[in-house]
Amino acid sequence: MAEHVRGTRGYAEEADDLFIRYESYDFESVHAGWLDFIPPPPGLVLDIGAGTGRDAAWFSRAGYSVVAVEPSDEMRRRAKALHPEPDIEWLDDSLPSLGLLAGREGTFDLVQLSAVWMHLDAGERTAALSRLARLMKPGGVLTLMVRHGPVPEGRIMFEVPTEEMLMLAEAEGLDGLLCEKRDAAGEANRKAGVTWMNYAFRKPAEQPG
Repeated sequence: MAEHVRGTRGYAEEADDLFIRYESYDFESVHAGWLDFIPPPPGLVLDIGAGTGRDAAWFSRAGYSVVAVEPSDEMRRRAKALHPEPDIEWLDDSLPSLGLLAGREGTFDLVQLSAVWMHLDAGERTAALSRLARLMKPGGVLTLMVRHGPVPEGRIMFEVPTEEMLMLAEAEGLDGLLCEKRDAAGEANRKAGVTWMNYAFRKPAEQPG
């Protein structure tokens, strides 16, 4: 499927470097902004754009079951070999449709997208957020890390206005928990002007009838 997903362009070719860089950053440091919002284990986590599997492995070790979605064949193959935890289910799927998750609506306690959202254009983002909201369990949490700044050569990325992100979430009935800007972790990216926006939203719990 990877060749049909434009957002994966460049990742397979740079897999050696990406695995070294991504695995060098620990989960707690990368996601410190929203750790307090994730539901406690056990639970079901959907990690979209799972990349090297670093985050999926952390969730598995912490007591969660994980569905890791990664449309790049090369990244997914390497990630499965690097992180063979039995509680990680790997899927070759992609936004905005996530067709392989049909029938799993309302089942995920946490949906995570790290460095994924900016690969979708505005129309795809609208459709994708609606899809994600349906997959979330009532009371479930959605987290996103969105890249801003110069686009690396060979990649396809789009600018994601903060106002749009918040508006889409509100339209889906999601409550805002976090909206914060962070500097890039790597020195080269910081010098290039790369920044990140971290978001967290919660789907309201079902009210008793």
